Amino acid sequence: MSAVIPVALLALSALFALLFAHRTRRDRRRFGNAVLLGLALGCLLLAGALGGFGPLPDEAHTAVLAVLPLLVGASAVATAVLLVANGITMLRREGGGPANLLSLVAGLAAFGVLGLLAAAVSVDSRPLRAAAAAVLLVAGYFSFLLLCFVGYAALYARLTVRREVDFVVVLGAGLVDGHRVPPLLAARLERGLGVQLAQARWGRVPPLVLSGGKGTDESRSEAAAMADFLTGRGVAPELLRREDRSTSTEENLKFSDALMAAERPGYRCLIVTSSFHVLRSAILARRAGVRGQVLGAPTAAYYWPSAMLREFVAVLLCYPVATIGPCVLLALLGAVGGWHG
Repeated sequence: MSAVIPVALLALSALFALLFAHRTRRDRRRFGNAVLLGLALGCLLLAGALGGFGPLPDEAHTAVLAVLPLLVGASAVATAVLLVANGITMLRREGGGPANLLSLVAGLAAFGVLGLLAAAVSVDSRPLRAAAAAVLLVAGYFSFLLLCFVGYAALYARLTVRREVDFVVVLGAGLVDGHRVPPLLAARLERGLGVQLAQARWGRVPPLVLSGGKGTDESRSEAAAMADFLTGRGVAPELLRREDRSTSTEENLKFSDALMAAERPGYRCLIVTSSFHVLRSAILARRAGVRGQVLGAPTAAYYWPSAMLREFVAVLLCYPVATIGPCVLLALLGAVGGWHG
């Protein structure tokens, strides 16, 4: 039996890898691709730990089984510390808005889970063991999905797009003082401009679609501010298209799609946004029927963890059944197992 399990895990890893390759070839813009990649790598690592790449001596097998929990625990503590530290940095640099608290809240939640597990181990209490097991399984599920999301987002951002396009869409972001382009949006515009110039090798320069409406705290639309920024860089106005009605990423893509389809039916485009926003934008672009892939612009390192958590939560909300259903099942299994364990 001990030899069968690693072989089965290797077979599962190969199956998940093949499904990942097939689905990614058909459409890169799916969160399911991230899950398949995570399952393939997870099964491969577990198979290796259990001797799937060759029989392990008894001493080595025992050492692996002893070290793995320690590594997982140390990684969890280190992650919690880093999240709390990043949360404090976000508060200092970006203020105390709800979105800026995500990394701090996540770090404190991780410490809470670790504390609950420690209490369940040290105190002989069935209810405590049941609660700890339920929380552990749910936290493990979300941690797995988060690792899948972050890993595939990094991979997606590195996939090259080598073809001629008809438009380059730049997604807007909030303006400073209600009228000025902030550094985050400036990085998107610079990347969009670079993509536009790189497309010249195909023999034509595609227009830039500047997508962003006017927020309640803004004196003009993001599209107008973006256009002024680019004309100040010497971009000809006739190479700019303004989409100035949107107030969310979904509307950015929906309204930009309508604008591009009206000018050029059957268009192809590239979409530019910030690096942390790439995968969710790609998922929403697929859902909106936008014919194009997404590219990322550089983001400040301190801003990235909190922003990625925000994107992860937003993606999970796109899949309520796949998010809530497994959580309920895992919580029930954990509670029953912890109670009778």
